[in-house]
Amino acid sequence: MRTFDLTPFYRSTVGFDRFFNLLDQANGDAPGYPPYNIERTGENEYRISVAVSGFAENELSIVAKENTLTIKGEKVANENGKDKSEVLYRGIAARAFERAFQLADFVQVKNASLEHGLLHVDLVREIPEAKKPRSIPIATSAPSAPVVEKAAA
Repeated sequence: MRTFDLTPFYRSTVGFDRFFNLLDQANGDAPGYPPYNIERTGENEYRISVAVSGFAENELSIVAKENTLTIKGEKVANENGKDKSEVLYRGIAARAFERAFQLADFVQVKNASLEHGLLHVDLVREIPEAKKPRSIPIATSAPSAPVVEKAAA
C-alpha cells in the first residue's frame, strides 16, 4: 500500500489538522461489514445506504453528534426462545456492527428509512446565510473637478 507524507502540509497550513487526520485515517484498513454506498442525490443532498439485511428497525440506531454520524446494529438473539431451530450453517452475517461517518460542516440528517434490507440515511447541506459568500460592492472615488473661487471684483 502506498503511504503519503503530509508533513509539508502541516508546516504551511493552519486549521486543517482535522482534514489531514482524516487523510491519515483513510490510509488504514476500514472494516468491510456492513457494506455501504455514499451517493450525491442533488447539489447539496447526499444519501448513505447501508446493507443491513436481517436487521429489524428496532435493532438499528442512528446517532448524529457534532460532525459524526454513527450507525449501530445489534441483533436480538432468540427473542424469548421463540425460535427453537438449530442453525447448521451460518452464511448470513448477523453480528453487531458500528459504522461512523465524518460529516462536513453544516451537513444535517434529513431522514432515514429501512427498505428491502437497505438502511437509507438522507443528508442535506444547509449553509447559513451568514456563512454564504456575498458580493462586496467596490466604491470608486471619481476625481472631483477643481473648485475655482472667483475673487470679488
